[in-house]
Amino acid sequence: MAGTPLAAQRATPVADGTAQTHGCHRVAALPPFTIERPIAMNKKLLSRRTAAALAAVALLGTQIAACTTTSPNAQGSDVMTSTNKHATTNSQADSALSRLYTTADGSRELVSRAKGLLVFPSVLNAGLIVGGQYGEGVLRSGGRPLGYYNIASASIGFQAGAQSRALVILFMTDDALNKFRASEGWTAGVDATVALAKIGANGAVDTNTARQPVIGFVLTNAGLMAGASIEGTKITKLNE
Repeated sequence: MAGTPLAAQRATPVADGTAQTHGCHRVAALPPFTIERPIAMNKKLLSRRTAAALAAVALLGTQIAACTTTSPNAQGSDVMTSTNKHATTNSQADSALSRLYTTADGSRELVSRAKGLLVFPSVLNAGLIVGGQYGEGVLRSGGRPLGYYNIASASIGFQAGAQSRALVILFMTDDALNKFRASEGWTAGVDATVALAKIGANGAVDTNTARQPVIGFVLTNAGLMAGASIEGTKITKLNE
């Protein structure tokens, strides 16, 4: 077919991989993916874009989740801090009671008989000019904590060289304990009379003091403080 145009003698590839023959020349078939290749490439590109989009959505979701969990995490941190603080207060309260038992004979028996006891391990001077004092403590009954309180006082008789006081208040009757717990803010000398413990000639707690419904002990580094007064001292429950 000498008169057949060159273009007409070329085989035209088709989708199934066969070749058309023009004239006497047969051209080998191209691979069957010749036409599908652009489609496959488009699908591959689409898959990459889809994967990228999904990754972006996942990242955004993670960021949103992080934002929405900030508050609970902060609250969890606050709870943990409060728990640690209470643990410290209870440990210090145990130490204060140990000092009391060593200092005042008969005090351990009084504590065991009390319906409830309030222990402020350390009442610090809040300001030398103002003269106010502040501390935090724990109320216990039956060996377990019932709540945590702070104390504010004009003075618990700070003396030169004394850095802090430990204050222990015993509620010897159910009525005295219940009135304290029911109060919004309990003031010594107003809501109840607090009989400060005195050491008798025998070195033990005075028996007259031991018969009162509310008994107080003020401890210094040197021992039981004589002549102390807690009149006007206000005790308020801390918000948990």
